[in-house]
Amino acid sequence: MKWTLPNQLTILRIILTPVFIYFMSGSTAQSTLIGSIIFLVAAATDWYDGYIARRFNWITRWGQFMDPLADKILSAAALCIFAHLGYLYWWMVIVMIVRDFIVTFLRIFALQLGKSIVTSFLAKVKTFIEMAAILILLGYLNLPQAYIRPVQAYPPAYTHWISLLFLAVTLLTVFTGIQYLIENRSHLQELFNRTLRLFGR
Repeated sequence: MKWTLPNQLTILRIILTPVFIYFMSGSTAQSTLIGSIIFLVAAATDWYDGYIARRFNWITRWGQFMDPLADKILSAAALCIFAHLGYLYWWMVIVMIVRDFIVTFLRIFALQLGKSIVTSFLAKVKTFIEMAAILILLGYLNLPQAYIRPVQAYPPAYTHWISLLFLAVTLLTVFTGIQYLIENRSHLQELFNRTLRLFGR
């Protein structure tokens, strides 16, 4: 791995993820605020490392491999924390995480083949909306009047604005996931063929 600045920022994002989880797991307004700030810093490194890599042509195969994975780890951590604290339904979180990691694995596999993977405009919209939804919920949790009962005790209705927001993200996640698989079915076929050869069939 080359220790370029973009790669260092990617590593920093991964390191900040468990720190974010630690503070968000706290039960005080102060810990929530600190956790939110850490998430903002980590999310900012995602944009900044990509900008620097393109601006100075510091694009490495390690960075192409780890950068999207670090993004998914950070967003997955935020979604899991929200579900753990009772703000989201676990089924929504599981759907979003499974889809993101399948697409990330497929992207990494295509990279190993020296091929590109198609990223649709709608998939980019999904990523933007998902991150915006996370930031909106973090902002809400830092308001003095923010209070939602845990899902385990009193599930928020699907008409609640938080449920509606993340339900929209979940549906968009499913749709773009299916779109990814259809548009990149050649990579799936190659992965399937390699798996068969690996097991000697």
